[in-house]
Amino acid sequence: MFGLGAPELIIVLVVVLLLFGGTQIPKLARSFGQAQKEFKQGLDEGAKDDTPEAPPGK
Repeated sequence: MFGLGAPELIIVLVVVLLLFGGTQIPKLARSFGQAQKEFKQGLDEGAKDDTPEAPPGK
């Protein structure tokens, strides 16, 4: 997608480790996971609200 190979990804991971430190990375990952879960729940609720309901039976 962005043309990043293994060496570039390793450099990015090292920079992230240096910026945030080893203790902050699990907290960041946990926060990202929770945000992703909430986003998916919101999408599911939005899709559920958009589905047309069947008209009352005859």
